[in-house]
Amino acid sequence: MSVGAYSERPAAKSGEKDGFSVPWSRPRPKPRRAVSARLVSAITILVLLAAWTVAASLQLVSPVFLPSPAAVWAKFVVVARDGFVDATLLQHTLASLWRVFAALIAAILVGVPVGLAIGISRIGRGVFDPLLEFLRPIPPLAYLPLIIIWFGIGEPSKILVIAIAMLAPVALSTAAGVRGVSRERVDAARSLGATRAQVIRHVILPSALPSILTGLRIALGAGWSTLVAAELVAA
Repeated sequence: MSVGAYSERPAAKSGEKDGFSVPWSRPRPKPRRAVSARLVSAITILVLLAAWTVAASLQLVSPVFLPSPAAVWAKFVVVARDGFVDATLLQHTLASLWRVFAALIAAILVGVPVGLAIGISRIGRGVFDPLLEFLRPIPPLAYLPLIIIWFGIGEPSKILVIAIAMLAPVALSTAAGVRGVSRERVDAARSLGATRAQVIRHVILPSALPSILTGLRIALGAGWSTLVAAELVAA
């Protein structure tokens, strides 16, 4: 073969070597079937119900302390139909929801301004931060006897102790969100002539909103757990 003939041979295309095709990458493995998280949750619940049923059937624990799922469901139907303590199940549920909702509103009205003061002002941080750090480790139910002495056994006592449980998460999350606001946004708003109130309303609050919502979620969890104990003690 002459040199000219060799030079006239067409060049190998991209992805070919010496006339042989070379794959660009390794073949993709066959996708595995992704197990849905909901399916795993459903299977977990079924396994727990099955274990509960077996334990109750074998009477590993006294039925007084561990009734079967069927017995629990039958009692639930009776309570839902006939009520309990001169009220229906729906009325009890609405009363509990009202207590949690009222306490959440109170925690927002107090906790968000306190968090703003801690995050914006050094004076506010010096005034409120020690109080929150002092109150936060104390269980909310520890205040319940004193609250009952002051306000008696009634709705205000239940709502107040739930609001105390919700206050710290809301205030601290708001303060953390305010501290995380970009300084450039605040300076840009001030350079455009925004007042301090406008900066708080249009820049700081919207930027801190994700942290505030996170604090509300944590506060709701603390409020529900406190609600059960408050209703048992101050019934």
